[in-house]
Amino acid sequence: MDLERLERATREILIAIGEDPDREGLADTPRRVAKAWKELTAGLHEDPRRHLGRVFHEKTEDLVIIRDIEVSSLCEHHLLPFTGVAHVAYLPAGGRVVGLSKIARTIETFARRPQVQERLTAQIADTLMEHLAPRGVAVIIDAEHACMKLRGVRQKRAVTTTLAFRGEIDSDPQRRHEVLALLGKG
Repeated sequence: MDLERLERATREILIAIGEDPDREGLADTPRRVAKAWKELTAGLHEDPRRHLGRVFHEKTEDLVIIRDIEVSSLCEHHLLPFTGVAHVAYLPAGGRVVGLSKIARTIETFARRPQVQERLTAQIADTLMEHLAPRGVAVIIDAEHACMKLRGVRQKRAVTTTLAFRGEIDSDPQRRHEVLALLGKG
């Protein structure tokens, strides 16, 4: 990541909007913005699959659900944030389970890059299917988008929900209904 270039670009944006980047309140802003962008886009330089490399073997093939995992990302269309929660359900196969924090870390890594919510939801589901080899996966994300709240249509209360179902949760309507009901979406 080129922090100096980010600082210069931020300075140019301030000038382009008619601000004085050298005034007291803005003098350190280019540095702060560069550091913020480094954090907000850290997922570009990480492999999200690395969090799923270690699985545990338990005598279970019962449904596992993790609700309300906080999600923050940047809409790639306007570079404004979208924030919300992700819900993940999976059906272990062969007793393979993963540490619960590893699912949250996988989500975080995908979210820390310019993104669209639809792709983010699908990437999480596909990665869990690929690396955990479960019988099925469901990923649901509910998020509010600053690009809809602060500009354009200015819809302050709009929430976008995206869903991705894989395996048995996709192919078995009863299983899908069960997952949606447990997540309060049915």
